[in-house]
Amino acid sequence: MRTVNVGLIGAGFMGKAHSLAYAALPMFYWPVPAMPVRAVIADVSADLAAEAALRFGFERSVDDWRRVIDDPEVDLVDIATPNHLHAEIAAAAAAAGKHIICEKPLARTGAEAAAMYEAVRGADVVHMVAFNYRRTPAVALAKKYIDEGAIGRVLNFRGTYLQDWSADPDSPLSWRFQKSIAGSGALGDIGTHVLDIARYLVGEVAAVNSMLSTFIPERPVSQGGLDKLGAADRMSDAPRAAVDVDDELITMLRFTDGAVGTVEATRNAYGRNNFLTFEVHGTGGSITFNYERRDELQVCFASDPGDRRGFRTVYTGPSHPYGEGLWPIPALGIGYGETKIIEAYDLFRGIVDKTPVSPDFGDGYQVALICDAIMDSAQSGQWVEVPVRDAG
Repeated sequence: MRTVNVGLIGAGFMGKAHSLAYAALPMFYWPVPAMPVRAVIADVSADLAAEAALRFGFERSVDDWRRVIDDPEVDLVDIATPNHLHAEIAAAAAAAGKHIICEKPLARTGAEAAAMYEAVRGADVVHMVAFNYRRTPAVALAKKYIDEGAIGRVLNFRGTYLQDWSADPDSPLSWRFQKSIAGSGALGDIGTHVLDIARYLVGEVAAVNSMLSTFIPERPVSQGGLDKLGAADRMSDAPRAAVDVDDELITMLRFTDGAVGTVEATRNAYGRNNFLTFEVHGTGGSITFNYERRDELQVCFASDPGDRRGFRTVYTGPSHPYGEGLWPIPALGIGYGETKIIEAYDLFRGIVDKTPVSPDFGDGYQVALICDAIMDSAQSGQWVEVPVRDAG
């Protein structure tokens, strides 16, 4: 059986999720397109990299990501680093002829994403950006219903991504609050997931009218150790530094086909854990989804008789997208890790079959252009048109 040797750069939360996907891929999808080999992992120090290799099942470790690129045995470079490193690593990987998966957002800015897109367009490599939520079976089922015309012509889209992990002002100053590293705040971190789903389900965004807010202007500086996601470690007595990215995003959308929509993203919503939701309304019905109930899709069809019209629950299972490789009973339960397994499956299938994958760097670039337009709109207070990337 063919193998694909993986070089993973970054051993934090996302490195853990990706490693789990490579380990579990043959357990869920058999026969696999190719067998993942966890070949080498890189982190910021030799000790951390060695610990990650032991924990995540990699054969060896390095403390310099360039050694992953230069390794002739590595077939796939997996970029799971903070955002400011994405562009340089991806360009080097493309130049070396390596296939690439890069965590979202693809880049901090549209210009940075454009350079990454050009790098892979000039190389014979498969490239994917890791918007894994679109691979939730219920989301893929919503796409199937829309493409089949089950809800008619789409009229509007409403999406949210609400979290509370940074609502406490005494939670530490993660790199996600620093523009030089992250590029933006809630917009790039979680808002891009909703924008990807909006494009996936409805189509291209033509224009935006947006507000960005920063409610917590400074946070305590971490006193060492690893960057931690979440507010578990309160640091009320530590020195503080400025937050220079957004806490909250609200934007209106106009789609190229005439549909309209809204997106809201915040990390300051107490009681909301991972409240990624959408509603899509069409001339023939409606679809709603809440990721915190990820096995369920709510649907209502206008063709239903009036005395029984209303939302019904479809529990995803074997008869739905990706269901043949997952748990064999509807509603048995799918988690975050399974979406990463599905992502890995689609990526490996593209590598073996030499076919494009989606979302690719072109999709990540287009989302970056939407983010640029949102930031411009928030500054000007006006509608801003979203340019369309060169797809040539």
